[in-house]
Formats: sequence, C-alpha cells, structure tokens
Amino acid sequence: MRFEISKVLDAIEGRVSTDPSLTRAVLDLAEVIRYQDIDGGRPASLLRLGMVIDALARHLEEDSVPVYAVVHRGVLSDADLTSNERMVVRRWADDGLVEVLDNPGGRMLEVADLLGLPVLSRSRFDGLRGRYPWVTDQPGRVVAPVPAQSGPTFVAHIGGGDTLSAGERSPAGSKLLARHWRCTESPCALFGQGGGGGAFADLAAVSDRSPVTQPPPSLRGGVPTCPRHGVRLGDAGPRPRSAVLAIRIGGLIRRRFVLTESESVLVGRAPDADGGITVGQWLNDEARRWISRSHVRLELRVGEIIVTDVSTNGSGIRPNGSMVESERVALAPQQSRVLAEGDMVELYPGVQVGRPEELPAGAPYTPASVMAEAPTMAMRLPH
Repeated sequence: MRFEISKVLDAIEGRVSTDPSLTRAVLDLAEVIRYQDIDGGRPASLLRLGMVIDALARHLEEDSVPVYAVVHRGVLSDADLTSNERMVVRRWADDGLVEVLDNPGGRMLEVADLLGLPVLSRSRFDGLRGRYPWVTDQPGRVVAPVPAQSGPTFVAHIGGGDTLSAGERSPAGSKLLARHWRCTESPCALFGQGGGGGAFADLAAVSDRSPVTQPPPSLRGGVPTCPRHGVRLGDAGPRPRSAVLAIRIGGLIRRRFVLTESESVLVGRAPDADGGITVGQWLNDEARRWISRSHVRLELRVGEIIVTDVSTNGSGIRPNGSMVESERVALAPQQSRVLAEGDMVELYPGVQVGRPEELPAGAPYTPASVMAEAPTMAMRLPH
C-alpha cells in the first residue's frame, strides 16, 4: 500500500504548478488536506488534493489539469500528515511547485485576481471581499469542493449550482507577467536562478527554470514583492513572448503546453528532446504506427506560430478548425507553415494541436484520474 500511495502522490505532483499560463484554479493546500468529509478518512491527507484535482478535471472535461496551490508553512510539520506526505510537500516547495506562506488566504485571492483564476475553497473570505469584489460579484468565481457519491463536486458560493467560471487577468497581472523578476534573497525557488536544497521553498535548485513559468509577484503597496521572502523584486527585463497550445486526441484536450520564442517544442509519439510533448499514451495502434517519435516542430517567431513537419508520413492543417476533408491542407515532411488563428495541426485523424480555446471538446469525457493507483481503503466515499 505504501508503494501505491507513493505512486498516487507522484501523479498528483504532476498536477501542481505555479505556472501562470497553465494552471486552471487556485487553492489552499492546508485547507484541502482537511476535507475529511469527502473520504471519511484520517484528519489530514494529501490524497484529498488528488480527489479535488480529479473533480476539477471532470468539470472542465480535460485531462492533465494543473492547480496553483498555496500552503501555510505549518503543513511542512503537520503531525496529522504522514512523514512521507510531509516530505512530498517539502519537495514541492523546493521545486517551486507550490508557494509556502504565512498568509495563504490573502495570497490565494491575490493570485486569482492577477491571473483571472477561479478559487476552490470553502472559506467565505469575509475580510477580503472589499479588496476583491469579484468574490461576491461573479457567480462561480469561488466554488466550494463538497462531497458527492462519485467523488468531490463543486458548489458556487454565489448563486449555488456547480458553475465554475474564470475571470480576466487584471491589468496589474498583465503588467507583472510581462516582466521577468529576480529575488534578492538567494536561493529562491520562485524568483531565483539556482542553488540550494532544503525544507522550504527558498531552498530549491531552479537554474533551469524558464522565466515564463514564474508565478506573479505579490503586490505590497504597489511594489512587486517576493511572496516567500517579503523583499522587493528586481526587474530582470521582459519575459519572452509565449503562447499556450493544447493537444486534442479523440475530441478531448489531453494536455496544454507553453511555446516561447526562446526554444521550439517537438510533438510526437515519444520525442527524445527535452521538453518534447509525448502523445503515445493516448494513441491507438494505428495512430502509433503513423505518428513519428518526433512528428512536428512548433516555434514562436515574432508572435507567429510556425509548424514544421519532421515526420516520415507527413501531417496536415485544418484551416479555421474545419473538419471538411476537402479543406484539409497537406503538410509534407520538412514543410513549414504559419499556424493562422483558428488553424489546427493534425498529426493523424483525431490527433490535433492548436490553441486551447479553439479546440472544443467533442467526445464523452473519460478522465485519466490521478487517483487511479490509490488503495481502496484510502478512498472511502460518503454514501
């Protein structure tokens, strides 16, 4: 059972992130781990985070959904968690996957405001509603994870129902995310570049961390500040341009990824290159035979997305997302093309790459649960 739980925690780890381009909701980890009513288990369990993430994936009808987690530093020594769970949270902090703070509630709403994310919380945020009026003005912007027969579901704080809605990035958030920031405290897992290791978020080795994945700084008196150290951040120049793309297979978005001007991305059955996007796990046998290990290369040049076929069998472009076969444009091996707005790259019928807002779901959703390896006794659901 210990091995099974470790596999689940590894799967959950792939769904926590501070990447502002990919995360789909923000939550307080210290709150979620104590949702004892969703499984009837022990007082605190990190597995509950996986159950809430699965609920979010079901609601969004999308696999590989990451959440932005903030956590009170007390969780790192919470005796209600197992020693392995505490070690895992420390590792997440070391790697900059979560923010370890003294005031998670305020930071959670700040992140949601800056990035336009929905909030998953049972808290009422009474003392923060004046600062963030959307808490009470926007139905579905704050939803409470609650127990249900098939796992957690959501109830909107305003208006009830299970509507979950995102907002727009605030003007301040857009300005902050246009710059690259550096923390004067070294090392810093969120705004540093290397060194360290240890129990807290500022002791991580992050030399290979892309500036695009930096979380939004905290604003204190209008000054960009490191949320972990409380010190003013230095402006290290503009961030590279970026674009968010997604893989749709069988009518469902399976994964989102970020493309930047600083490096290209290979998509294929199993690319060898670092940062390549692997789709083999979702393919049937025929698609596996057709799609090359590295099938297409995507680049961002002066704001335009360039796709180059690097496969054996070629691929195609679906102009403006059209599925009319006569409108499909063939892309021969080594041929390149600008991906216009609305266009999709098709590696094989039913396997497409495009901008996520232009890839609507078109199939019944069967989620790839992060809890698939969880032992039965750890997942007791209320009747």
